[in-house]
Amino acid sequence: MSEGPLIRLVDVSKRFGDLVVLDGVSLDIPAGETTAIIGPSGTGKSVLLKHIVGLLDPDAGEVRCFDVDMARASEAERYAVRRRFGMLFQHGALFDSLSVGENVAFPLEHHTSMTATQRRQRVDEVLAMVELPDTFDRPTTALSGGQRKRVGLARAIVMEPEVVLFDEPNSGLDPLTSDAIDALIRNMKRKLGITFVIISHDIVGTVAVADHIAMLYGGKCIAQGPTAEFVRSEHPMVRRFLQRNLALPDGTGGVAGLPGLG
Repeated sequence: MSEGPLIRLVDVSKRFGDLVVLDGVSLDIPAGETTAIIGPSGTGKSVLLKHIVGLLDPDAGEVRCFDVDMARASEAERYAVRRRFGMLFQHGALFDSLSVGENVAFPLEHHTSMTATQRRQRVDEVLAMVELPDTFDRPTTALSGGQRKRVGLARAIVMEPEVVLFDEPNSGLDPLTSDAIDALIRNMKRKLGITFVIISHDIVGTVAVADHIAMLYGGKCIAQGPTAEFVRSEHPMVRRFLQRNLALPDGTGGVAGLPGLG
């Protein structure tokens, strides 16, 4: 792990017309850890991710990834940084015209010089990692929601990225499938040492997988810290958000039995 944060946002602001989406957000994302960014809808979580990979430039402030100033980097430098990221989209973003294996192999085919045999070997390897062995030829239209997420995760890690971004990994899944995806994320971090950044509304799942949690509200990062400290935050909006989603008692206690904290 590096001595400083792998990703650092300093006083980042962004507006679209009269709408202020980010208002002086500062956030450190450490290497080799899972950082979750939570908050109500419309608080800029997805906009924040786009700043991290240089798809949006801040109106003010600084975004540094791997010590590269993304706003001032050339397009070639941005591309080099993006090559170090993987992405799991909210609904998987799979190509239904391709098989499971062809979906996972897509980045390898377009961004590496690997042979077909090498690509097949690598795809089979990552499909086994996400607990979908022997599914290379399965049509994606035959997959359940949870299986589509697993295929999306396999595609996100197939290029051996240093960071994987998750956009609502448990969206649309039933509780048991969500638990399975959470367990898979924990296992992937332990096995691969990848830095994970998750935006999510699923607070129970977030507490179960995250080492650090940050909350956006009103365009600002109102609280951040290690998970065990975050869920004990006395910030009024954090308490309201956690009490509603985790059924916490009033006050700052009652977290010992939560997933990942018991």
